[in-house]
Amino acid sequence: MSIARSASSLQLARETRERFVLATGGVIAPMAQAIRDRLTQQASEMGNARSMQESRDDFVAFQGQASHWVALAQSGWRKSVGAPGAAPGVSSNAKLRLELIDDDAMESSILSSRLAQVIHDKASFELSDLRLRIQHLEGSSELDAHDVLRPESLAKLLVDQWLAAGLSRTLWARVQDTVQQHLVGVVVKAYEDANEFLISKGVMPEIDLKSFVRRTGASGGGAGGGGPSTVPGSAYAAGAVHAAGAPQPVGAVQRQGFDAPSQPRGFAPSVPAMTTGGSPLMVARQRAQTALLSLKRFVAARIGADVSNASSSPTTTGMDGRVPGAGPGGAGDGSSRAASKTFAGLIAEAEAAYRMAATQYMDGSGEQATVIQQASVDLRRRSAELKKRAPTTADKATVEIVALMFQAILAEERIPFSARVWFARLQMPVLRVAIAEPEFFGTLQHPARMLIDRMGSCVMGFDAAAISGSALEGEIRRVVQVIEQYPETGQRVFKLVFDEFVAFLNRYLTQSDATQRVMSVAQQVEQKETMAIQYTIELRKMLNDMPVREEIREFLFKVWAEVLAIAALRYGAQGEQTVMLKRVASELVWAASAKPNRADRARVIQDLPQLLQRLRLGMTLLGIIDEPQEAHIKTIGATLSDAFLSKTEAIPAAKIEAMAERLAHLEDFVSDDGSASNLPLDANSIELLLGMDAASIEVVADIAGGAPAEDMLAWAHELEVGNWFMLDHNDRVSQVQFVWRSDRKQLHLFATTDGRSFLIQVGRLANYLQAGLLVPAEEETLTVRATREALAKLDANPERLLN
Repeated sequence: MSIARSASSLQLARETRERFVLATGGVIAPMAQAIRDRLTQQASEMGNARSMQESRDDFVAFQGQASHWVALAQSGWRKSVGAPGAAPGVSSNAKLRLELIDDDAMESSILSSRLAQVIHDKASFELSDLRLRIQHLEGSSELDAHDVLRPESLAKLLVDQWLAAGLSRTLWARVQDTVQQHLVGVVVKAYEDANEFLISKGVMPEIDLKSFVRRTGASGGGAGGGGPSTVPGSAYAAGAVHAAGAPQPVGAVQRQGFDAPSQPRGFAPSVPAMTTGGSPLMVARQRAQTALLSLKRFVAARIGADVSNASSSPTTTGMDGRVPGAGPGGAGDGSSRAASKTFAGLIAEAEAAYRMAATQYMDGSGEQATVIQQASVDLRRRSAELKKRAPTTADKATVEIVALMFQAILAEERIPFSARVWFARLQMPVLRVAIAEPEFFGTLQHPARMLIDRMGSCVMGFDAAAISGSALEGEIRRVVQVIEQYPETGQRVFKLVFDEFVAFLNRYLTQSDATQRVMSVAQQVEQKETMAIQYTIELRKMLNDMPVREEIREFLFKVWAEVLAIAALRYGAQGEQTVMLKRVASELVWAASAKPNRADRARVIQDLPQLLQRLRLGMTLLGIIDEPQEAHIKTIGATLSDAFLSKTEAIPAAKIEAMAERLAHLEDFVSDDGSASNLPLDANSIELLLGMDAASIEVVADIAGGAPAEDMLAWAHELEVGNWFMLDHNDRVSQVQFVWRSDRKQLHLFATTDGRSFLIQVGRLANYLQAGLLVPAEEETLTVRATREALAKLDANPERLLN
């Protein structure tokens, strides 16, 4: 039910929307330029005929309609501020209509929903706070479905105007990652600025969540009083993505008592209903972020309820660490700082005491299960003592949540014992950082979370025997000890050791001789094929304005460019053999040109045997021998004969010399941007390169016509070294660990514990991810799963948060 608001409040809400539209509308033109730049680059890249034609068609289509799209989108976005929305107070039943949606509308909705979901993922907190402030100004229970502040509105407008400008959905799908890269940051910043603007106007400087807390009646065997306090939207956090079609993680807890996802209100993060088009990576991130959001809001709601029943103690803080009702320098600041300092000292004492006790556990000869149980009990006891002496409700809540998270982590039997005891030692350092930095509960990118997740994802694929006494166990021990040695550095020490651990993994997982050899071969295959593509591009440029027969062009582009690449790889770019083969290219171009005078014809006759010998040498280096080689020699010989008899004008000697000079320093003109694609990779090419027996390597190369989706390619590029996967290849399922990615990100190496290797090209890797043939062994990271379990326990027994 809406509440009447003053004209000034409504005007302030409108001004906020106008500022938001102005800030976000400014990105449309630069975004169009970024799309144009990308399509220009793709149109200039080499590939098969079909992909090259599609790239050119995309470029031409966008080039012709880009300005029209920008104008339509900017105009429509400016007008959207004044667009009438649904009438306030209309019931959800009155709004609900069942109607058939045609396929085109459905596809458009999917495209806009993907973009909106990415924005939601990055701006959930800022959007939730802004929604509350706007609702406060307007006296409404929820933003209108078409409100410009909803990410869905901007995403829908951009897609609709794209189609209105005559551009295709297929083209949008190909450039949507570019749109996301340029749009998301701007929208997030616009939400932040809108919140700051409203705070400067005195609108809810401190967001009080008490009014959004509802209590449910007891059910079943529950207590006779009110049930656990619930936060609107929490059910959404647990299940909205699942309802949209994403797989529920193994072991996920089905939580009860929260609002239904169909009733998002207050701070519930609103995500498009149609999310089935998102990639599993995007869905997993959304589920993880909503889990953190649900926890943060749940705890904030409990603290807010307690504050209202207390005497407004000036030292009681919210989850953001701020004191309600007391600005900087206000009453309570001094006592808060003193209490916090004292509490930090208590944490340090508890940490030191537990470290000594843990050392005794680990040095003893007890059973592993007993040692873990002792460690868990000791940690729980120390956490309870700290909780009693915590100076604020926020500190009490933080102690409880961290304790519950580490209970879940220590109960994870897939973490080998020798690693689990070191994970236990991290509880107190993590508590210390969570007290000082409440954002630990709000972001997946906090270094402490990232470190625990990375170590967990790596060790959960090994058995205890493989970890015990290994260099990996030693590195985990070193990481924990470094963190313990620098208690005052906050997240900086976690960031430092995280970077060091990632660097260690890159060395550790590739240290075996077999893996080193595979990496060496794969890296050189990629380098050779990339150089061949770039050499082809440069040769095309050189011959662009020269009258050279098509047969010679084809030979140089398809054969000799690869000869030069493999020669540069084997002998060096300026090696004697490489330099000689580079000269062959210019000599062949000259020999195949017209010879109107007698001196040139005599020179051709004299040099021809040596030229043919060098051509044979280059093709042999590439593995072209016997009949295929003879076929090339026959074609070249026929072309040279025609040129010998031709009376047309010869290619000027200066041009031939310029070409020879450019070929001699070809590496100076090619780029190393890692953009090569369509590498012709197979086991034979690996054997050819270094004479290596490729039987131990399973090569999974790209295939014609198997172009993956852009979001799947993005997922392939973001896989983290050390993570474990289940690979279904040729009807055989193997547990594999991702151990290496090549410099140009074209080749990815996965290894099994029994020594087998899978070298997978990036396009095929994306296809495997898309088809579910390569599946992460863990659908959630360790800390996200621990967060869910902690929230489930708090959900069942909310009183334990502060008791």
